[in-house]
Amino acid sequence: MIVLGLDPGYAIVGYGVIESVKGKHRMLGYGAITTPAGTEMSRRLLEISRDMRTLLDTVKPDAVAIEELFFNNNITTGIQVAQARGVILAACAERGLTPFEYTPSQVKQGVVGYGKAEKKQVMEMTRMILGLAKVPRPDDAADALAIAICHANTAGSALQSLKG
Repeated sequence: MIVLGLDPGYAIVGYGVIESVKGKHRMLGYGAITTPAGTEMSRRLLEISRDMRTLLDTVKPDAVAIEELFFNNNITTGIQVAQARGVILAACAERGLTPFEYTPSQVKQGVVGYGKAEKKQVMEMTRMILGLAKVPRPDDAADALAIAICHANTAGSALQSLKG
């Protein structure tokens, strides 16, 4: 199964692609869709939408996993991230994909085994699971790989429980 993990944002959308076979995960690629600071929001959303379509057409994932929106104290930033997330979801829908959504706690649980793990722990475990020499950069890409691993582990568990 090819899983595309996405860490949504309006300045940076992190992505990570893994192949998961029988509980073993292999990194196929990662990176970020970026939009320049100071660019009008409508232009940023258009860039994200175009780049997402290209990414989806290139990767041809079996599954897409995306982090659920987490609102902290800055409501304006949350709204802008929600807008970016909307164009990401629309690009997925255009390709017939319905993304699986995970909260930050679910990602931590799915990767580290502890829903309140520190970000550093998640990044290091992601590196180890994928057999990488170092933690991927930018952080958004590492987060996206963790989201992909979380989905692969969760989907694998669900399949096992159906078989058992």
